[in-house]
Amino acid sequence: MKFSKTIKYFPFYMLSVLPMQILYFLSNCVYYFIYYMIQYRIKVVLDNLRKAFPEKSEEEIKDISKRFYRHFCDIIFESIKTLTISKEEAKNRLSLNNPEIIEDLLENGRNILLYAAHQGNWELLVYLPLMLTYPSNTFYRPLNNSYFNGLVLLIRERFGVRCVEEFKGYRTIIAQNNNPVPVMNCIIGDQSPRRKSAIHWCNFLNRKTAFYLGANIISKKTNDVVLFPRFNKIKRGHYQLYFEMIEEFPSHSEGYNIVVEYARCLENTITQSPEMWLWSHRRWKLSEA
Repeated sequence: MKFSKTIKYFPFYMLSVLPMQILYFLSNCVYYFIYYMIQYRIKVVLDNLRKAFPEKSEEEIKDISKRFYRHFCDIIFESIKTLTISKEEAKNRLSLNNPEIIEDLLENGRNILLYAAHQGNWELLVYLPLMLTYPSNTFYRPLNNSYFNGLVLLIRERFGVRCVEEFKGYRTIIAQNNNPVPVMNCIIGDQSPRRKSAIHWCNFLNRKTAFYLGANIISKKTNDVVLFPRFNKIKRGHYQLYFEMIEEFPSHSEGYNIVVEYARCLENTITQSPEMWLWSHRRWKLSEA
């Protein structure tokens, strides 16, 4: 099976074995191509930035957009590198700022829900099993293209993360609630929800924004600790991950406090390092009725 996947994704394995200096050179080339030549989703990015930061000048907005596209291209090649990166190099490229918060919770038998976002290089969350020896699941929305969906799964599961399709997320978390071994579950919470989904509207980046209620509902039922993983970029290709407490005892939380606090954490993080959020995503497709 491993050999067949290597053959299937051979071009990406060939890219992955290249030194990071060469991969970053390729990233620079892709940046110039998508930003200056095809202008990939540039209208979406600029519109999102202008509405999120109305106080910023047009020059500042364009500067953030350029830094975002550079960062976005780096994410692509950093993720491809995961196919062949050594465990030692992976741990060198992602350090934990406050690992004690998550280690203490797991050692005390508490399951953890990482309420993550498309911030920093979220794909590097798959390195966590190298540093925290506990089962780890991530819930994802399958890509329409089966070939690239398979590639993404191959990358994300390489170090032991179990990928679970989002529609199976609730059942998976509930089923593991009686497991004697504590588990980390990761949910990305900043996608644009579907109209018929359970949602809550928050004030976020100067707009009324819909957020999925899934993590709010699940954590209140399971009482799993909810943490927000925030990326800081030390230098190109090197990140530090900080865990911010959203709710330690969700079953005691009232209403939609968890999703509201998540939106606050994410907004603060974006404000500090705006280039590291996924501005090309059509986040505000859903408008308040």
